[in-house]
Amino acid sequence: MKPRILIADDHLLVAEGIQKLLEPEVEVVGIFSDGRSLIRAVTEKHPDLIIIDISLPLLNGLDAARQIKQVDPNIKMLMLTMHADQGFVVEAFRVGVAGYVLKQSLSNELQHAVREVLKGNTYISPSVAQGLVEYMNRPAQAGDRETEGRGFDHTLSPRQREVLQLVAEGRSTKEIAAILNVSTKTVEFHRTRIMKDLGLKTRPELTKYAIANGIITLQAVAPPQE
Repeated sequence: MKPRILIADDHLLVAEGIQKLLEPEVEVVGIFSDGRSLIRAVTEKHPDLIIIDISLPLLNGLDAARQIKQVDPNIKMLMLTMHADQGFVVEAFRVGVAGYVLKQSLSNELQHAVREVLKGNTYISPSVAQGLVEYMNRPAQAGDRETEGRGFDHTLSPRQREVLQLVAEGRSTKEIAAILNVSTKTVEFHRTRIMKDLGLKTRPELTKYAIANGIITLQAVAPPQE
């Protein structure tokens, strides 16, 4: 029986290309364009491996991976992303990802990475691995954050990052409340607390922060709806 794989990428053509590349050896049982639909599918599809991008709408790939590991600690995950920043790499392995491959890598590297991760091994793109070694060996600098190349934000809690991502994507308070299954007052509380903690005053400032810290990409930003 072929291994069952889920693919999460917000570009359908990319996801379909991955499917075509891998299907001689695996069975792709689902393609998803956002982090939340991916999480819902995990308990339904029972995949052996998830290939996931960091830049996903509604919930980015790193926060999605963290939640997936809470649902099933045994699920294997492989990041396929354009982000080579060491902060993202460190955070990916921290949340339990077993492979990290850059999208600009050759197709046979992805195939090799999938085989290795399915066997229970770890795989990381050579160019990323070299940079990671240099990053981990460099002397700590004053003001360094816990895991930062340019990368992942640890200032906020996971729930605060969820709210910030949705705000930065231009979603209304009512939409955010429905997505997170909370009250509008709870959303407003989190947004106020985020702005206070970060010293920010406006939605554009929140959006700029979210982009700079890898919570969303510039392409994900939509005009505000309120």
